[in-house]
Amino acid sequence: MADTIQFSDFIKVEMRVGLVTAVSAPEWSEKLLEFTADFGPEIGTRRVLSGVRQWYGESDFLNKKFPFVVNLAERKMGPSSSQGMMMMVDGPDKPILIELNEQAKIGDPLA
Repeated sequence: MADTIQFSDFIKVEMRVGLVTAVSAPEWSEKLLEFTADFGPEIGTRRVLSGVRQWYGESDFLNKKFPFVVNLAERKMGPSSSQGMMMMVDGPDKPILIELNEQAKIGDPLA
């Protein structure tokens, strides 16, 4: 378990519903998938990289909604950079996707 944090630290993390509108496997990486995620008019689209390529493909993500952290500092990954993080469950064998249903609207904040 990670260190205990104060609520004031937790509320700094902004999580939003994102719709994955494009998925690609960068030639320069065997581990990463690159997503374009739409967060609605307030935030727009972001590029997010995730090391899930060995378990998942394009059809697992394309045109589906997932929770993302949208206020992380941009992180350089190879020649590209990630502008957020898709949230997943740290499963025993592989990450478990958290697909959101139709009730979750693009850009909605997670509480």
